[in-house]
Amino acid sequence: MPVDTTKVEGRRKLDFASYDELLADAERVTSGQFKTLGNWSAGQIFRHLAVTYNNSIDGFPMIFPWYFRLMCKVFKKKILKMSMPAGFKLQPEAAKTMDPGPTSTAEGLAELRASVERIKREPNRVKHPAFGVMTEDEWTKMNLKHASLHMSFIVLQ
Repeated sequence: MPVDTTKVEGRRKLDFASYDELLADAERVTSGQFKTLGNWSAGQIFRHLAVTYNNSIDGFPMIFPWYFRLMCKVFKKKILKMSMPAGFKLQPEAAKTMDPGPTSTAEGLAELRASVERIKREPNRVKHPAFGVMTEDEWTKMNLKHASLHMSFIVLQ
């Protein structure tokens, strides 16, 4: 039975300032004994972040409903400053490509490293499926907020 991630206790408090900080944390927490508190393994978390980073360059398989996009555009600056809440459910079509299948820690970490190198190298970004056109800096903030959310579920034992 899936875990209700809105109610998970014991998550880490994270707020990554750079992709390098994210990678250093991923390496650190998975180099020893760790566990995940949500529904995904560390490998799945890493793969999901990698897919998101690649999609920010190549395009996303979904677009949010108009009313959600409108709210995101109105509150974009505020949203980019706050932490992302746990428990967001993707639309079924988006979940087909955004939800990671079984992934080992090593596989997921390799994919995350490759996607971070790519996103640091390639400046072009597509429209965000909820926020529309965003600058590279806004994309970086969004990606790091997203990583802080998911990485908070990986804890040291």
